[in-house]
Amino acid sequence: NCDLLKAAVVDSVLSAFRSICGEDGVSMGGAVREQHGRDESVHRCRPPDVVVFPRCVEEVSALAKVCHKHRLPIIPFGTGTGLEGGVGAVKGGVSFSLRNMEQILDLHQEDFDVTVEPGVTRKTLNAYLRDTGLWFPVDPGADASLCGMAATSASGTNAVRYGTMRENVVNLEVVLADGTIIHTAGKGRRPRKTSAGYNLTNLFVGSEGTLGIITKTTLRLYGIPEAMVSAVCSFPSVQAAVDSTVQILQAGVPIARIEFLDDVMIDACNKFSSLSYPVTPTLFLEFHGSERSVEEQVSTTADITQSNGGADFQWAQDVETRNQLWKARHDAWYAAQALRPGCKAYATDVCVPLSRLPQIIVETKKDLIENKLTGPIAGHVGDGNFHCLMVVDPNDPEELHSVHLFSERLARRALAMDGTCTGEHGVGLGKRALLCEEVGPMAIQLMQGLKDTLDPNNLMNPGKILLPREM
Repeated sequence: NCDLLKAAVVDSVLSAFRSICGEDGVSMGGAVREQHGRDESVHRCRPPDVVVFPRCVEEVSALAKVCHKHRLPIIPFGTGTGLEGGVGAVKGGVSFSLRNMEQILDLHQEDFDVTVEPGVTRKTLNAYLRDTGLWFPVDPGADASLCGMAATSASGTNAVRYGTMRENVVNLEVVLADGTIIHTAGKGRRPRKTSAGYNLTNLFVGSEGTLGIITKTTLRLYGIPEAMVSAVCSFPSVQAAVDSTVQILQAGVPIARIEFLDDVMIDACNKFSSLSYPVTPTLFLEFHGSERSVEEQVSTTADITQSNGGADFQWAQDVETRNQLWKARHDAWYAAQALRPGCKAYATDVCVPLSRLPQIIVETKKDLIENKLTGPIAGHVGDGNFHCLMVVDPNDPEELHSVHLFSERLARRALAMDGTCTGEHGVGLGKRALLCEEVGPMAIQLMQGLKDTLDPNNLMNPGKILLPREM
């Protein structure tokens, strides 16, 4: 009898979903569910029971109300390019695939802001902005959903100059677990700054779908600089490259991008992206500004790199060469994966205060070599953030275990240096215990309290960020 009851509930829920977003807005197909149960991480696929494709915030709200009534977990899904297992339906439930909400709204050129829905990716937005002289600089490796980037507090190679999503989100429209629609800074508001009340906007930035579904984000835009120049500089050692980075920032150079690639990484990028840079520790640099200010930045930077034994700069001045260089950097993930065909890359994501960066990278290289692990290093070193792209055979439990132990050692090394276990990928499933070590029991208790207030039935992306409570 219980099964009959269950079947009747399922039918009524599905027909409610279909009446909200149409026949083709609800899918129970195996392939579609699989596709929405995994991201780019090593975490195994956890398919939802059903996938819904809402077309507007009203539909998201109506769907959430149905889920709330029947106590069904809600998992928001953007582009599925996350790196921490954030979209897996660990308790089953309903995946809200937001790709059909793809409007770019309210572009205010003179105010440097725009509002976008979750189906809009960073590349789509920048293509749309192309003729306005404006751009949105936050650039994770993937062409991710901008609302998804807000949900994970993403960043990328430009963060050293332009900040992360935290600094660039002005307002959010969020649907809560019970279907309530809120605007974190007040409906339609977009001041350049505010000190009005609690910072709700940044409570939801980085909340990874555990507090609500982000349905719109208002973003800060920037003028495209008059001059942009990129350069590549090779160094005799890791220490020399990282020391240069610290000195460049200490000299007050407003560098736009400063990326470190170790010898293993540059070798992988050379092979994957058909480049021919020397296989030694390397910095990829980019300067933005007026012609004159760029010349000044370049000359200061060149003095510093040369004093650390850096080779002469190899320039990328025209757009095509520059794009090729940064595409190679953004493809580092795939380049690392190509080192071992059939394997998966897992990226560690620690971030430490700048002065500790040389020490942690040198210690990490030593750890990799001692434990015979493949882990090319690439890092947004201007932020003290770097990734080991661990290439593992997902079918080899022993190897998975040794990579897991390595990641834990690395994270604890970062925490011991007053850093964080995740600079930009988020906590997801794999770093929940590390988060406890990082912020301590009282802060976790406070986070759990916020979660309980906004989502008392634990329906929003359950099992992510916070560990399940001991009953």
